[in-house]
Amino acid sequence: MKKKKRDVFNVTLDEEEKKLLASVEAGEWESVDNLAEEITFAQEAAENFLRKDARVTLRISSGDLERLKRKAAYKGLPYQTFIASVLHEYAAGHFTEL
Repeated sequence: MKKKKRDVFNVTLDEEEKKLLASVEAGEWESVDNLAEEITFAQEAAENFLRKDARVTLRISSGDLERLKRKAAYKGLPYQTFIASVLHEYAAGHFTEL
């Protein structure tokens, strides 16, 4: 069964994420005085960071592609978006090399 996009956010949190969530839910966070300005700044930063301005063509084994497609479907994402996110996470240093 294919997951719906809203199910993508139904994930298991790591320890750091759990601590942050508990802190927010406990009311330990305070809003900034310039909230609208901060929201605009964050939105512009995200747009600039996530802008896709380069095209890549690569060849991979059909078996690897099928596995990637299955994982993408499980997450409710198009497979090309999923592959781009995996590459982004690796480039950002979130995956360790074997």
